[in-house]
Amino acid sequence: MQTVDDLRFKGKKALVRVDFNVPLNNQFEITDDARMMAAVPTIKKILNDGGAAILMSHLGRPKTGPEDAFSLKHLVPHLTKITGAKVHFASDCIGDEALVMAQDLPAGDILLLENLRFYSEETAGDVAFAEKLARYGDIYVNDAFGTAHRAHASTSIVAQFFGNQKCFGYIMANEIANANKVIAQPEKPFVAIVGGAKVSDKLLILENLMQVADTILIGGGMAYTFVSALGGQIGNSLFEADRVSLALELLEKAKAKGVKLMLPVDSVCADGFTNEGGVTTCNSDSIATGWMGLDIGPKATETYVNEILSAKTVLWNGPMGVFEFSNFENGTKSVAHAVADATTKGAFTLIGGGDSAAAIKQFNLKDDVSYVSTGGGALLEYFEGKELPGIAAINAVANT
Repeated sequence: MQTVDDLRFKGKKALVRVDFNVPLNNQFEITDDARMMAAVPTIKKILNDGGAAILMSHLGRPKTGPEDAFSLKHLVPHLTKITGAKVHFASDCIGDEALVMAQDLPAGDILLLENLRFYSEETAGDVAFAEKLARYGDIYVNDAFGTAHRAHASTSIVAQFFGNQKCFGYIMANEIANANKVIAQPEKPFVAIVGGAKVSDKLLILENLMQVADTILIGGGMAYTFVSALGGQIGNSLFEADRVSLALELLEKAKAKGVKLMLPVDSVCADGFTNEGGVTTCNSDSIATGWMGLDIGPKATETYVNEILSAKTVLWNGPMGVFEFSNFENGTKSVAHAVADATTKGAFTLIGGGDSAAAIKQFNLKDDVSYVSTGGGALLEYFEGKELPGIAAINAVANT
């Protein structure tokens, strides 16, 4: 795996794919700069070595070309602040102006290109578009793990124009290394916590985890499809009728492999999808009509916490319930604290991006776990055993 530590940047222009898809408020102020901060070490490595950095990213999902709400110009002041470097901005990500700015960029400076997704060619993986981007740099660095599962022009296609002068940034390298600690050779016991709305969304990751995990704890809306498959009454809980047979197959596979696939024995239920209505606790297989499970119950929470505390490796992907509602946050909150406590006891704990990362942040535990992934979808596909285009594009050349 070739990283920024393996290449020389002195006197070079580095074209860096970053993930600056950060949330902005109505005043175009950044409300969460985690993705930008994560990229700073890679950027500073390039600049401190005597190179210049040309950064490219997407922001949001613009539909028909340039939109001011999705312009990366809004990020320039904060990027200047967190890097301590002079930041130039190209008002178009391709074209003569951007090319001249890249060619004239002094060592130690940053050029931020306008939103890549103002062009449909980016998501289409257009080769000609990628070739135009490639003209800006001598070295290509991919540090956008959150988009590594997309075969877009800037994440995989552009790599072919750099020979062996391409590498992973620190985010990419860390994401891969930490994911491999879990999926390749985890220290046992290995407990995987899998939540979320649908079984169908987590099918492949569940099957892959059965190859390596000792225990899989199921939470979130997906749990009720399993409960129903076993004959339980789940009231109005989230349920995938077309996945009942699949749920039974997964339970049988886990049993055959000696993996404990655990379902919540009880649930905290609501009489509507709201934080303001009635709340009750009942067994997960005895939920009355008109009620829905929105969190794992106290018995399930205690069982899950004990399993987590016994682990040497923990993967958490998906919340235990609707933790955005205060009445239904306890299961997710308790799991988050248990993961932090397991870390303190010496376990390696990986938070699998997305809602799990949001929960860890909400409960102020981000610094109390081993690693929080920056890429929800990308990490999920990596654990599903899929080859990520953004990773393959670097390795294909680096290994030749």
